[in-house]
Amino acid sequence: MTTDDAQAAAGTVEGQGPVEIDEDVARHLANKREELFEKFEIRDEFPPAVMEEAEERTTDVQQEIAEEIDEREDLREMTTWTTDPIDAQDFDDAISVEEREDEYVLWVHIADVTHYVNPDTAMWDEAVERANTVYLPDYTIHMLPPMLAETVCSLVPNEDRLAHTVEMHLDKEDLGYETIDIYKSVIRSDARLTYSEAETLLDEPESAADLLEDQSVDLAEKTDLVWHLADAMHEQRKEEGSLVLNPSRDRAHTIIEECMLKANKAVTHELMWGRGVEAMYRVHPQPSPEEWDEALVEIQELDGVSIPGSSWDDPRMAVNATLEQAPKRQLDQIQWAVMKVMPRAKYMNDPFGGHHALNFEIYGHFTSPIRRLSDLINHWIVYTNDVPEDLVALCDRASDKQKDAEQCEREYKQFLEEVGLDPAAVNNRGIEVVEE
Repeated sequence: MTTDDAQAAAGTVEGQGPVEIDEDVARHLANKREELFEKFEIRDEFPPAVMEEAEERTTDVQQEIAEEIDEREDLREMTTWTTDPIDAQDFDDAISVEEREDEYVLWVHIADVTHYVNPDTAMWDEAVERANTVYLPDYTIHMLPPMLAETVCSLVPNEDRLAHTVEMHLDKEDLGYETIDIYKSVIRSDARLTYSEAETLLDEPESAADLLEDQSVDLAEKTDLVWHLADAMHEQRKEEGSLVLNPSRDRAHTIIEECMLKANKAVTHELMWGRGVEAMYRVHPQPSPEEWDEALVEIQELDGVSIPGSSWDDPRMAVNATLEQAPKRQLDQIQWAVMKVMPRAKYMNDPFGGHHALNFEIYGHFTSPIRRLSDLINHWIVYTNDVPEDLVALCDRASDKQKDAEQCEREYKQFLEEVGLDPAAVNNRGIEVVEE
């Protein structure tokens, strides 16, 4: 995903064990978390009423899905799969794709969280209170009870699941939306790919046989197709001025990033232009010309870095071009120079101003309702065509709590360094407490 839309939990590094700490350090970490949760008003435990409700909504799953099928689009025969980090615990987005004579058709299926969590539930009230999932190294504070994400809202292979599908028909020439359709569906994922498995599948199509129970599924062909579509969408975004701070992202990440961006954009275009309704739009103001100049001068002065002369007129394209040519040792410095001048993105009920970093006139979130309040609210608006009375307050709440979550993460990582731990290693490998 983009910097703005990144999946917060990193994948486990294969072949390395957890970071070992003693009981004394473990106590220090627990005390620090408790201190930070109090400082930022982050609730670590779910109220009993919320947990009871979640447990009730996750019983008789298949019976409930069977009763819903006649009211939804039945997409269970369509080749569908998820792609996530190796240590992901829930799989809330899946994709399907077809190439036709004059168009591509891309389906992005999102777990239908609002079927289980709606404004009449205690889980909804708790989601508003939390506003997002908070990801700390080796410690996660969920927005919704984990049992939802691990059962009914997890698009696991070979089981029927309720979904909210964004069906996009894309012109082959310019990849623009010919039609956008958003509807409730029932899907059946064929495979759960890790990022490394997706990479292997692109290089070795025959490896699909080891990943599937149903050998008739054309997973290798579909993965190759969606990779070429995602690569074309990625290059088009860059050409149109979208800021890309990570120029060396692998193919599997690019597939998921571009498909989710395309779906998010489609939903908010439909809400704004198709229906003319308010929603939780993601607005990212642009830096002032002076701030951009400051960043570009700082980048230009880095050893071994030169901004191509032809790109200075558009700072985003200048950064993109520089990142592609700069020595790897300077990538972090270039990214930091840009991030320092970037205003915070925020949620608003009007898309005025657009999303500067992505260079999208209208943008919002839809693809992660299990971990972001904005997506949960937008699912509800799409489904009911009705806007909560307190939408402005909900936008402010989501913006403020995201800021708190990011600051909490920064302070916790700083504390890990102070006690001699590498936050990246802890994040990727986890922690094991060993007896002294």
